Amino acid sequence: MYLEIVSPEDILFSCEVDSVTLPGVQGEFQMLNNHASIVSDLGPGLVKIHVHTQEHLEFNDFKGRFEFHIDDDKILTLQIKSGTVEMKDNKVILLAD
Repeated sequence: MYLEIVSPEDILFSCEVDSVTLPGVQGEFQMLNNHASIVSDLGPGLVKIHVHTQEHLEFNDFKGRFEFHIDDDKILTLQIKSGTVEMKDNKVILLAD
């Protein structure tokens, strides 16, 4: 599936991913390829992005406001305060703050 993370200032991340785990307002949830269409509000917490390779990653650290961390298991994490996510036709758009 394709994930795009957008802030009010810029596109922070845009890439094919294996899955994404999000901090929903009523608890954490995960979306995989072919997930049903969904729109959900997000609360404060970590966005965990599972990628199959780090070679093709493209993301922006906009003026230090957002910071991605990459671990050895090919999981990127991003701390958010709030946001909204939409999943439709294997494309996830995350509006992050």
